[in-house]
Amino acid sequence: MANVYSDRYEIVRHIARGGMAQVYLARDLLLDRPVALKVLFPELSVDQSFVERFRREAKAAANLSHPNIVSVYDWGQGDSTYYIVMEYVDGPTLSQLLRSGPLEPERAAAIAADVAAALEFAHRRGVIHRDVKPGNVLIDERGNVKVADFGIARAAGTSDNLTQTGSVMGTATYFSPEQAQGYAVDPRSDVYSLGVVLYEMVTGQPPFSGDNPVSIAYKHVKEAPVRPSLVNPAVPAALDAVIMKALAKDPAERYQSAEALRSDLGRFTTGAPVTAVLTPVAGATSVMAPVGPPTAVIGRTAVPPPEDRSRAGLYALLALILLLLLGLGGYFGGRQFGLFGSSAKMLAIPGDIVHKPVSQAESELANDGFTDVKTQQQQSSTVKAGYVITSQPAPGTTIRSDSPLTLVVSAGPRMVAVPNVVGMPKDQANQALQAAGFVPTDTTATSNTVNAGDVISTNPAAGVPTAQGAHVQVVVSSGKQAVTIPSLVGEDAVSAANKLGALGLNVQQANEASTSVKSGDVTRTDPPAGTQVPVGSTVTLYVSTGPPPTTTTAMTTVPNVVGDTQSQAQSALQAAGLQGSFSQVPVSDPTQDGIVQSQNPQAGASVPQGSTVQVQVGSYQPLSTTTTTTAPGPGSGKP
Repeated sequence: MANVYSDRYEIVRHIARGGMAQVYLARDLLLDRPVALKVLFPELSVDQSFVERFRREAKAAANLSHPNIVSVYDWGQGDSTYYIVMEYVDGPTLSQLLRSGPLEPERAAAIAADVAAALEFAHRRGVIHRDVKPGNVLIDERGNVKVADFGIARAAGTSDNLTQTGSVMGTATYFSPEQAQGYAVDPRSDVYSLGVVLYEMVTGQPPFSGDNPVSIAYKHVKEAPVRPSLVNPAVPAALDAVIMKALAKDPAERYQSAEALRSDLGRFTTGAPVTAVLTPVAGATSVMAPVGPPTAVIGRTAVPPPEDRSRAGLYALLALILLLLLGLGGYFGGRQFGLFGSSAKMLAIPGDIVHKPVSQAESELANDGFTDVKTQQQQSSTVKAGYVITSQPAPGTTIRSDSPLTLVVSAGPRMVAVPNVVGMPKDQANQALQAAGFVPTDTTATSNTVNAGDVISTNPAAGVPTAQGAHVQVVVSSGKQAVTIPSLVGEDAVSAANKLGALGLNVQQANEASTSVKSGDVTRTDPPAGTQVPVGSTVTLYVSTGPPPTTTTAMTTVPNVVGDTQSQAQSALQAAGLQGSFSQVPVSDPTQDGIVQSQNPQAGASVPQGSTVQVQVGSYQPLSTTTTTTAPGPGSGKP
């Protein structure tokens, strides 16, 4: 096995072994961060079905960006096999936590709600997990819940199914009755599996167990689970009802979406009444069970359920039951193919009903021969209100024309209050908005109170109900506003300090002798005039104390400042120990605007230090375009 994949991902240590791959902790050498590296077993890389399944995991999971889903960063091929690079979650799996016993009901409900949020996000994008179990739920060091391993996920409604006829993928302890029988699955199958996980979280054991997967599968199909509160009396009645509804054998009796389950769990944790109602446990037979002998589908072989060999008479009883079921199977099978007076026929649910107005879809299905079509509202940020999102069963599924068919119709986007992210760093704010279902767009503005890089405001503002999927403008501070220090030389210190204060600048004063500026007036500023500084900066005013107390005056040479800008001229004169007195003179050449035109004394003259040099600076004034005609005066000699 390679130690570094694609010259980028360096193996650190082994983490776990899965059904078709090894998982390692690795370091991304390019971005210098830990990652989880999932490497397909080399012997499986030659099997195209496994390779295709592995690629599908990467593609399905890479498109699922959600706070409760393990992110997929990259995937590729190397060392004669394939690999996937995922987010490394530093924390235990839920199965590891459960080794210490059941969890508190409130904590179990909170974990299950986060898992449901991840599943709902995937379902809305057409991906069904199909293997929800404690081993695929991770909890990081901060308590955040992450759902992993979409390795057997399949896009809902796709025809290329890696689960072959007579086989099923998943883990027997946690899969749904329809998975146990090899039937088509939909998002409600993940709801059932999450119900099993929640049952185990509050009781410390799954609802069904057995000596082998076949016996467990039989119980999923035929037996009613014992209520969690009978296993652990600490489980409240409301949570009992939620779990039992999620574990309904008939998908139509379960929560119809992961979001509906998450909402009920939220009601439980806040003390509000849940929608689920505890009902007396009916017989063990499931409406999903196929007619004929009861079978469970495991691997690629249909196996009869386990028999209780403890009683001699049970064989005879089972034989009678099987004969009865065979008879019923023949009857219902005959009805399916048009016998016994039934006019029903087998029809494939058309795929083109998706994204059509519901009335049009209903009309087309009726014309095709479907007789039991219902509708179900579901909020959507991608499908227009009143249009079909999908169907249950999924498009492409073949069913009897009189079987129930539900059109899932968009009720429009879900309205969610914009979270308050003011004052947060930009990246943290964007993550919070994305987690709430919004698309953040950044813009910048200056602020004297908000640090650079932090959020000033959002549009829509915090708390405003907004459609999920909508863009939210995030105004990010670029720092304090900048102001230009004015020229204050020759002004009295008090007036100069007031001008700087009005610009939002702090002022400190320093004294210095000057032979050219009278005592009490400003000789210069630090930073110098013309410099741009942020509001709130400190500027030093140098104030004249009059000529220095010396009898000998030092001489200096006047520099040449013609052609310089005013600020350049002032700096050159100050460097020579001279003062500058600036005035403006009009110029017609725009390139001379702000440029020194003349000076007095001239360059090279020797003058006492502290002397003042008169400097004229060009001020561009365009020539007038108006022509004035003057009438000739008397005696001009002109007619």
